[in-house]
Amino acid sequence: MTGQALPYRPNVGIALFSSQGLVLVGRAKTSGPELIVPGFEWQCPQGGIDEGEDIVAAARRELWEETNVRSAALLAVTPDWWDYDFPPYDGPRHKLSPFRGQKQRWVAFRFEGDDGEIDVVNLPTGEPQEFFGWRWERLARLPGLVTPHKRAVYERVALAFAAFGTAS
Repeated sequence: MTGQALPYRPNVGIALFSSQGLVLVGRAKTSGPELIVPGFEWQCPQGGIDEGEDIVAAARRELWEETNVRSAALLAVTPDWWDYDFPPYDGPRHKLSPFRGQKQRWVAFRFEGDDGEIDVVNLPTGEPQEFFGWRWERLARLPGLVTPHKRAVYERVALAFAAFGTAS
C-alpha cells in the first residue's frame, strides 16, 4: 500500500496539568516513523488505543505506562479526532509501519500527586522507555517544542485546553 492508502492508527494524547497550570512534557527519541527532529524532542505522553478501549481509560493507561502517574483527575476530552502524517521513513519495519500516521483524541488531566510520582525511567510494564527526561512547561509553548509533523495538532491542543493552562 502507498502511504496515502494506509490507515491512521487510533491514538490518545495526554495533557497533564500541574496545580500551577503547566503541562508535563517528556524528551522523546525517534521510534520508527515517528522521527524526532533534533531540537524538537519534547512532547506530551501519547499512545495507541486498544480495540474497543474507552478514550479516558486509554489515556490513564498510557499516562501510567509512560510516566508512572496515577494521581490524575479528568478535566476534558476533545470531541474530534485530529490526525498527523508520519514523515517519510525508509528504516526497518516497525510496529507503526502499517500506518500513514496517527489520528488522536486528547485528554486533559489535573495532576494530584507530587513530582516524586513521575518516573519516566523505571516503568511499571517493563516496556522500553518513551522519554529520557521530563519537565513542566507552559501550554502555549508546546507547538514550538514538538517535532514539526506534530505541530499542527499541538496548536489545536493549546487552543482546546487553554483554560487549564497558565497564561504567564
